Amino acid sequence: MIECFKTGPEGTVQVPSPVPGCWISVVSPDQHERAWLEDEIGVVPEFVRSAFDPEESSHTDFDDDTRQALVIVDCPVIEDDQESDDPSAVQYETQPLTLLFVPERDMLITVSLRRNETIEMFSSGRMRNVNTNQRARLLLQMLLHISQRYLQCLRNIDRQFNRNEKILRETLRDEELIKMLGFQKSLVYFSTSLKADEATLMRIKSRHIIRLYEEDEDLLDDVFIEIRQAIEMANIYTNILEGTMDTFGTIITNNVNQVMRTLTVVMLVFSVPTIVFSFYGMNVDDLPLSFTWLEPIGLTVCLMLLALGVLRRKRII
Repeated sequence: MIECFKTGPEGTVQVPSPVPGCWISVVSPDQHERAWLEDEIGVVPEFVRSAFDPEESSHTDFDDDTRQALVIVDCPVIEDDQESDDPSAVQYETQPLTLLFVPERDMLITVSLRRNETIEMFSSGRMRNVNTNQRARLLLQMLLHISQRYLQCLRNIDRQFNRNEKILRETLRDEELIKMLGFQKSLVYFSTSLKADEATLMRIKSRHIIRLYEEDEDLLDDVFIEIRQAIEMANIYTNILEGTMDTFGTIITNNVNQVMRTLTVVMLVFSVPTIVFSFYGMNVDDLPLSFTWLEPIGLTVCLMLLALGVLRRKRII
């Protein structure tokens, strides 16, 4: 889907076709729209290939011939197979968002291979102070929203983690442990993508592939602050989650050891009657008390109590 937006006297509105100074939003594109970007807009084919690669990592690139600039950043999204599941167990991954600067057409193009909340915020008009004529500032506003979205997702992971931890304190269910593993996977995705996004921001600031004005520097600093806060939060949550998982792993191991110890004690104690009655079941002459049943049972009970006493003295039970 291709949508074009242009800021004018009445604000940012959707326009029917690309015009100078507009922002072109491409979401879930097909091959026809890919060809349109290359043939009609004139985007460098290498940049289009990168934009359509779902595994593309966060980076920047610049074409000296056309002066076009490519910026790819990772955005947090809900996993495909989690979108319709229980919201209390949401897991996240990251997806690339491509931003293309086409100076000869005076356009900014964003390419998202699937639904993207940041693009929806800007295209729906819910984001304030959007001006498509200021391409660099629009880029930084999107990066700021992405970094804030990371913080929002991290807080959601923390809430889910605390809720599942309370459940695990009461009962060690497999479902809750699997959810914990999902949170850990989400944090790994976030940590990796946030570090890559920070490196991309550093290249934007140092390599000057995009012209930034003085008022843009403050916005760029805000993006750095949010990104670094998200990195710190992801590291803290990862350490807490790893420590919690190790603790629950130790608890599970201790519970298994306790069960095995109990079973061992039961087997040892109940082997005493088997041993005693085995003697009386043999065809052996002159066994004491062989013609009565009360004394062998009493002897068996005494031996069982003796075995329990020895095991307790050895602190086995």
